[in-house]
Amino acid sequence: MDQKDMLSQNYYPALKEIPASDRPRERMIQAGPGALSNAELLAILLRTGSTEESVMSLSCRVLNQVGGLRGLKSTSFEELTALKGIGPAKALLIMAGLELGKRMSSALPSDRIAIRSPKDAADIMMEEMRYHTQEHFVCLYLNTKNHIIGRETIFIGSLNSSIVHPREVYKEAIRRSSASVICLHNHPSGDPAPSREDIDVTRRLQEAGRILGIELLDHVIIGDGRFYSLKEKGHFV
Repeated sequence: MDQKDMLSQNYYPALKEIPASDRPRERMIQAGPGALSNAELLAILLRTGSTEESVMSLSCRVLNQVGGLRGLKSTSFEELTALKGIGPAKALLIMAGLELGKRMSSALPSDRIAIRSPKDAADIMMEEMRYHTQEHFVCLYLNTKNHIIGRETIFIGSLNSSIVHPREVYKEAIRRSSASVICLHNHPSGDPAPSREDIDVTRRLQEAGRILGIELLDHVIIGDGRFYSLKEKGHFV
């Protein structure tokens, strides 16, 4: 059976049938984790399949059933263990791996990061925010050199002006003696284009910042691998 036939029939060989140099662990050692597919990385976490199914076949099937990485991130322990081939131990390995990735993406290094452009802010928050199934509104608090000195999730839910109150945004800015603030929120649809509500909230926060003497540098909307800067696109007044 050639490779084309294997793919068309959803056939995934056992690891012992794969040349040693092409096995996930060996490829990761030789080429680094960035060279591996999502299924290969998941296979390394799961370690083993079953007598009926190779670990690569299991990994591919799990990703297909939950809807890829986005779906895997929001799959509960109960939903994972309901999948054939995933017991409690494998479910916990998956959840632990996802949680470590989430914590690493949100951790700020000891050397404070300077924000020089909307892309800088988007790059820092993209991997954490792009997979959320609900809107998360996050603020980055900066000093006079535009170094990040703190961050805060202000709310989780649908964005509207009654929930995103300037008081909550700038209370933390005052507490941290911030010189400026960058706000970000995600669009679970993956499309970062702003709504009318997004624009109204931005202008309300901008006006409050002027009164307090704490500049709102930008409001960045995170999509799936894309971002939209309201300041860059001319929505600031």
